[in-house]
Amino acid sequence: VQLVESGGGSVQTGGSLRLSCAVSGYTRSYNCMGWFRRAPGKEREGVGVIYVKSGNTYYHNSVKDRFTISQDVAKNTVYLQMTNLEPEDTAIHYCAAPRRILEDMGWIPPQSLFDYWGQGTQVTVS
Repeated sequence: VQLVESGGGSVQTGGSLRLSCAVSGYTRSYNCMGWFRRAPGKEREGVGVIYVKSGNTYYHNSVKDRFTISQDVAKNTVYLQMTNLEPEDTAIHYCAAPRRILEDMGWIPPQSLFDYWGQGTQVTVS
């Protein structure tokens, strides 16, 4: 299984970026995809998650109303649309997928439940 992120870059405060995560190699459809990020000097944290079948999405409070996760099932691609970016959003952003089916519990699952990770893409907001 391979996850490849793209779309990172440098923007000014208030700007927007759209990250993409292309998934390949799954022997079956993944049931959810998570976005995570690691800011300089901080632990990696969950940004949001999308459950493929229902389309349900859940976000960290710090990005709610600014970030939107969407998907193109036919392309096996998940997107993270980021708007009104703030310097605090500066981080390496990762997408991740679980090996097994995760139950929709109404929040972002723990990172430990995600088995496949992309290489990350840098987002810098100044």
